Amino acid sequence: MAGQAAQAATAAVTSELVSRIDALLPQTQCTRCGYPACLAYAEAIAAGDADINQCPPGGAQGIRDLAALLGRGEKPLNPANGIDKPAEIAVIDEQACIGCTKCIQVCPVDAIVGANKLMHTVLREECNGCELCIPACPVDCIVMVVDDAQSDAPHNARADHYRRRYDARNSRLARERGEHEHAIAARKAEVHAGTRSAVFEAIARARAKKEMPHP
Repeated sequence: MAGQAAQAATAAVTSELVSRIDALLPQTQCTRCGYPACLAYAEAIAAGDADINQCPPGGAQGIRDLAALLGRGEKPLNPANGIDKPAEIAVIDEQACIGCTKCIQVCPVDAIVGANKLMHTVLREECNGCELCIPACPVDCIVMVVDDAQSDAPHNARADHYRRRYDARNSRLARERGEHEHAIAARKAEVHAGTRSAVFEAIARARAKKEMPHP
């Protein structure tokens, strides 16, 4: 029991530390740190598997904040992960856009709107500058431009907003997967029922034919 209590206490402390680290990250979900999302990077830092200088969007200030939280020395951003630069947002050349939806599919905060074979547009106020749409575009019609409004906005307010958008997208995707799986299961049941019905009808016809008196 004592061992279990100690494990639970350690897990609680680790969870709190992960939350505090995650709160300092910019929540762009850009993956440039080498992890699939900001929370995963926070978990890796807490576990000692990742360094504090792997987040380009967080820049020098982000490294200072993490160093202060964890009691570590400051260090420059690892160039292998990217460079520190002003906040940017994506802009789509709508005349060149072919409506393939690939950028929509990779945007972690649902900041791009459009439909298949129709023009796509970036919602300027929602774009977090993750750049994931750039390599996804097959016709190179997306560019990044400096956004003064983002640069001037408080870090915490922007990060919290992006986290909410990211969580909402994940919830939407999970709901859509569930609905899709339910539809497939319902269709399978319908086909199975129809097949069974057809088999029973065929058996009944065969029996009736066998029972018919021969001339």
